[in-house]
Amino acid sequence: MAEFERERERLADTMDKRGAWPARSPWIREAVDTLPRHAFAPDRLWRWDGGAYTPVDRATDAEQWADEVYADPDTAAVTQVGDGVATSSLSSQGVVVDMLDSLLLEPGHAVLELGAGTGWNAALLARRAAPGRVVSVEVDAELADRARARLAAVGAAVDVEVGDGTKGWPAGAAYDRVMATYAVERVPWAWVEQTRPGGRIVTPWGRLGHVALTVAADGRSASGWMQGLGQFMPARGVPGYAESGYAAVRGREPATRQREFTRDLTVLRDDTHLLFALRVALPDLRISSATDADGVNAWLHDGRSSWAAFSVHDTGRTTAYEGGPRSLTDELELAWDQWLAADRPDVYDHGMTVTATEQFVWVHNPDRVVRGQATASRCGA
Repeated sequence: MAEFERERERLADTMDKRGAWPARSPWIREAVDTLPRHAFAPDRLWRWDGGAYTPVDRATDAEQWADEVYADPDTAAVTQVGDGVATSSLSSQGVVVDMLDSLLLEPGHAVLELGAGTGWNAALLARRAAPGRVVSVEVDAELADRARARLAAVGAAVDVEVGDGTKGWPAGAAYDRVMATYAVERVPWAWVEQTRPGGRIVTPWGRLGHVALTVAADGRSASGWMQGLGQFMPARGVPGYAESGYAAVRGREPATRQREFTRDLTVLRDDTHLLFALRVALPDLRISSATDADGVNAWLHDGRSSWAAFSVHDTGRTTAYEGGPRSLTDELELAWDQWLAADRPDVYDHGMTVTATEQFVWVHNPDRVVRGQATASRCGA
């Protein structure tokens, strides 16, 4: 498939320039070079045109199709759409590489992957671990069949099973490494139970970053640090998979409260460390933003009944409009202040501990737990 060499080289060069190839895991670049992304991409991809997903077919527009596969290190290629929602993707190359590096995978390790998708990540895992050492669990039987075919085509010996990834795959336990390719809110205890003491679990968490957990010697907990940022699709069938968006939560009712908002919304748009801290403190909050001629505007919602909109005016002032039982503006400000008071901890200052009965995120060390939802008075009260 020499016609895609230019796109492959461009993406590899971009990663070179940003230092995205991990020095401690040189095997990853060799594996990516040997198992290129386009060998695992379906002939139809989907592109967001600003209002809906539209198909991009390899047979009729190979150049655009290749652009979707090799867009840039941070962009995933959408491979499946259902009811207008992206349901599966070929993860961005930068995130895949970063997560593989976080896994600390060694030859001979027994590996459990949750979410086979296209099969690309499983093939990379098998390249390092060895043939027959990787089991991948995929909830979608059709995706599983296609992944098997692609893996067989490149000679990657991976066992692809159809099942609920949240339950792991006990038949192959115990595993040295577990890796999920979709985001979870709660790390399933089955993953910890099926990992050897001292084994490592790497999973996206909260659709904003990924964490690497090491299972304790007694097997009763797993703990570790956040490893990086990146947006991930959530597990199917869990809260948030097909949640209501801002427009649905707001509905057609006018705002019931409003007041001036004095904080700089460019920080809310651009500071990923703040966004991560808000995600930890307010786990059900969804934040989006956009820029127009007057400046940055932002929208918040809780996926159920409460929303807030921050509108900047041509005067430079910003107004917060709200509806629903919660004051998301006040909750946002309180969590923002807590982050400032903690001296602006970044993503990598956070860690997570998981036990059979609880999961908590901490800052700097496990004794400094970030406590749940911020509570505040109503907007304008």
